[in-house]
Amino acid sequence: MKNNINVIFFDLFFTLVTPRYNDLRNENDVLKITKEEWEIYAEDKDLYEKRATGKEKVNMKIIEDIIKKMKIEISDIDKNEILTLREERFKQCLLEISPVVIEALSKLKRNGKRLCLISNADVIDVRYWDKSPLYNLFDDAIFSCEVGYLKPQIEIYNIALNRMRVKSEECIFIGDGGSDELKSAKELGMKTILTSYLLKRDEEQLNILKEYADYHIEDFKEIETLLLS
Repeated sequence: MKNNINVIFFDLFFTLVTPRYNDLRNENDVLKITKEEWEIYAEDKDLYEKRATGKEKVNMKIIEDIIKKMKIEISDIDKNEILTLREERFKQCLLEISPVVIEALSKLKRNGKRLCLISNADVIDVRYWDKSPLYNLFDDAIFSCEVGYLKPQIEIYNIALNRMRVKSEECIFIGDGGSDELKSAKELGMKTILTSYLLKRDEEQLNILKEYADYHIEDFKEIETLLLS
């Protein structure tokens, strides 16, 4: 790659971290439903847009909105447990970072690259961002719940470009491809890298996402080769 890249924009979830369910107890267990059933309601499009654009920033209200969508009645004790489990799950994913990711990002920083997040997230998702080992590796972080725009809206990318004081052609965007994030980055003139390091997709999905990717990587260390060679 022609090495004129000054700023590297990263997606967060499923690119750098994965909010995995643990083996003991999760939100769905409180309600005695499967993880798949919980996800249907927790990731409801309208509810997610509301909280991820910052229209709802009260942690408990986010949980109550999900429960209301399910049309069930549960106790305040159960609501508090669901909130605590969700907060802990996202806390763990921000604290336990793959050494491969840390090493690659650190090497990029040592070689003078500036790093910035562009992430769709609500306030629960990123409550512990400033405690993450990633925090000090990034020059800035643009979270949708703070700026009011979601990927793939062009506005969130423009906010990032303005905050980093950089032109799009001097940037590259790296992500797992969710939310049409590569398409918008590409349309703005950025180079793009599709990463399958944390999230594996079937061949059909992968081919669709590759349409807007200049490069596709499966090993996160490949980023070093692409951007520092």
